[in-house]
Amino acid sequence: MTDYDERYRTGNTPWEIGRPQPALTALLEHGVRGPKVLDLGCGTGDLACTLARRGYHVTGIDIAPLAIEKARAKAAGLTATFEVQDATALNLPHAPFDTIFDSGLLHNLHRDGGNVDAYLAQLPALTEAGTMLYVLAISAAAGEGWTITREYLQTCFPEPVWTDLKIKDVEAIADVDDQQVRLPALLLRAARAYT
Repeated sequence: MTDYDERYRTGNTPWEIGRPQPALTALLEHGVRGPKVLDLGCGTGDLACTLARRGYHVTGIDIAPLAIEKARAKAAGLTATFEVQDATALNLPHAPFDTIFDSGLLHNLHRDGGNVDAYLAQLPALTEAGTMLYVLAISAAAGEGWTITREYLQTCFPEPVWTDLKIKDVEAIADVDDQQVRLPALLLRAARAYT
């Protein structure tokens, strides 16, 4: 598994682009249910802080203590809280959430051989009927060891638990050697079913 704290320490964090991924920014006007939002794999908190500035009560989770420290500094005065937690063993007493974002967490778990099943099994308990879920993942079409496909995402979020599933081709941005790189990505949107 990747040592994310070490990557933050050395600055080897191409996913940190100083703002939310553009594919997610487009959702902020009409795609977010509130008031409670969960940002899984929040990094240094760019998405969480953007949501908090819009009035949402955001909880950000990341496995890297250094990332959480930076997120807390960015969020001073905002309605955002950040916790160091392993996404495969979450303890979130403030659940359920109205909207959940995963911007790169699932694809890294899958690529690094993490316990994807444990992560996915927890998500329904963090939701209630109607909760919106968004997953942004680098597509296998990017090559270089990326593994997420449209078919894989469909198997991760099956009915009857999840409904209204849509997967869209988008781009993700990374900062590599001081250059912005655009990668093919998939954006999944699903809702927790009313049962």
